[in-house]
Amino acid sequence: MHIILDTNWMPKTIFVLMKQFGIINGPNLNLLGKREPGIYGNQTFEDYLEALRTEFQDVELKYFQSNVEGELIDKLHEWGFVMDGLILNAGGYTHTSVSIGDAIASIDTPVIEVHLSNILAREEFRQVDHIARSCKGSIMGFGMDSYRLALLAFRN
Repeated sequence: MHIILDTNWMPKTIFVLMKQFGIINGPNLNLLGKREPGIYGNQTFEDYLEALRTEFQDVELKYFQSNVEGELIDKLHEWGFVMDGLILNAGGYTHTSVSIGDAIASIDTPVIEVHLSNILAREEFRQVDHIARSCKGSIMGFGMDSYRLALLAFRN
């Protein structure tokens, strides 16, 4: 939390700026609630995001989703110098995109990688992770709750 004292006002006015966190979801995560519910559940991300905003009213949560690798990198560049923290679920790009890993390494804002499933318990190709090396940490296997756990980690 940032506190700014405005000395031009009498009496003193205190402005409290909320911490800002960004959630960036990659390919196919726009289909949550429809896509493979046995793995990813029945809830849409938009519904879950509203629950997060209700639980974490003391922070501002921004959200972005794209199926396009370059758009994800552009958003990391845009938010990576102004947010207090980023939560990234790069989806399938986790296993293929050196460029997203490089983008994370290039920004100032800490990034927590999340995955709904435990990628280490899935197919062999999903066990390759090109972004974790640049992240503050990784949370996986807790379904949608992975995002909530990442927000709690930023609070500590």
